[in-house]
Amino acid sequence: MKNFTVLFLFAFGIFNAQNQRFSYEYQFVKDTLNKTEITKELMSLDIGKEGSNFYSRDVYVSDSTMNAYFEKQIQTTGSMNVDTKIMSQRKGSMRYNIFKSYPEFKISTKTRMGMDAYKVAEDRKLAWNILKEKQKIGEFNTQKATTEFAGRKWIAWFSTELPFQDGPYKFYGLPGLIVKLEDAAKTHQFELVGVSKYTSPTEKVSPFSQPNKEIEINQKQYKKMYLEERNDPAKTIKQALANGGILQFRDQNGTEISPVEMIKNKEKNAKANNAKDNNPLELDLLK
Repeated sequence: MKNFTVLFLFAFGIFNAQNQRFSYEYQFVKDTLNKTEITKELMSLDIGKEGSNFYSRDVYVSDSTMNAYFEKQIQTTGSMNVDTKIMSQRKGSMRYNIFKSYPEFKISTKTRMGMDAYKVAEDRKLAWNILKEKQKIGEFNTQKATTEFAGRKWIAWFSTELPFQDGPYKFYGLPGLIVKLEDAAKTHQFELVGVSKYTSPTEKVSPFSQPNKEIEINQKQYKKMYLEERNDPAKTIKQALANGGILQFRDQNGTEISPVEMIKNKEKNAKANNAKDNNPLELDLLK
C-alpha cells in the first residue's frame, strides 16, 4: 500500500482540459433503516481550463424551466405566487454547485438555505492511499484508492486513461479521473456513465435556486446553519413575514392557504422527512 498525499499537479494529456463533461450516476440511500430504497440522480462534472463545476443535471434542467415560469409570473402580475403544486414538480434533490479552481484546487460550494444563497469555503484536505488492486470499469482500466472524508470511509477507482486529477463531489487529487466512488457502507455511490464535450460555458449555478448575491461562509458556519434549518424549516418564512414581506401560498390543490398554515405544514412535514432522511453524504453534518 502506498500513502499518497494530494499533489497539486495537473496533466491534461490529449484531452487538453477543454470543456469536458463527465456524467455520473449518483445512487444514494436516504434512510439507513430502509436500504432497499435507492434514489438516483444524474450529475455532471464540467471540466475547463481554469477549474471544474460539479452539479445535478436533473436539477439544472428542472430549475431552468421553473425559473422561466416564475419570471413570466412576475412580469405579468408584479409578484410571485408560490404554488406548492408547481414546486412539487421540481426534479432532483442535489441543489448545489461545487467548484474546484485549478491548479490549487480551492473548493467552494454554492448552495442556498431559505431565501439566501451561500458560498461555502472548503478547508478539509484529502489524504489518499493508493492500492495495487485494479479492475476494468466500463471501457476504462482503473486502480483502487481509499480515503476518509466527512465522517465516512471512501473507496475510489481512478483511471490514468482520463488524465484529470478530479472527480465527483469534493473528491480530487488522484493520478487520473475518479471513475467510481463509493462509501464503505455502500449507501452513496458515483459512477461514470458518459463522457462528452460541451461548447457553452460551464453553468455557474442552477438559475432558479441561486440568487446572484452570495454570502461567504466557512464549513463550520454552514454546519451550524444546516442543523438550524433542519430543526426549524420555516425559519425563513417567519423572518420574511416579520420583516413585512407579502407572501402568498397555495396547497397542492391550488387552494390559497395562510402563512400560519404553511408554517405549520412545513414543520409537520420536516419532522417526518428528517426521520427518513438520516444519511447525508457528509455524515458529520449530523454530529
